[in-house]
Amino acid sequence: MDTPFTVIFSLVIFVFALIWIFLQIGAYCKIFEKAGESGWKSLVPFYSTYIQYKFTWSTQYFSFYLVSSILLLICKYMGSRSLLALLLSLPAFIVFFGLQVISTHKLSKAFGHGIGFTLGLFFFKPIFILILAFGSSQYQGPQ
Repeated sequence: MDTPFTVIFSLVIFVFALIWIFLQIGAYCKIFEKAGESGWKSLVPFYSTYIQYKFTWSTQYFSFYLVSSILLLICKYMGSRSLLALLLSLPAFIVFFGLQVISTHKLSKAFGHGIGFTLGLFFFKPIFILILAFGSSQYQGPQ
């Protein structure tokens, strides 16, 4: 049986988690709005990535992102004992990871920041997304 302290502590953690989630959703909406896109577009999986590629880089690279994502999902469900899954997953992961690094840097550059901010976005994304959204950063277009 849970003690009152455990219940209250769990409720506090739950409330803070909800606040954090809504802050992140709001931050992504704000970033999209700063870039001249509708905020709701940040809420749709894959479409949000396509739109982010559109305002930070080029949508032609989105197809590589999509294919590598699908390959990684297929490989995950094929299992680690399958030789085909292992042969497909490594190049798919390299492409996916490389695109993540480049798109993070392009996002940073599109808002006028350098490599330091890119590293912050890559390693501490939730915090730096809040800084990008609610800070003084202005959208400057693809760099």
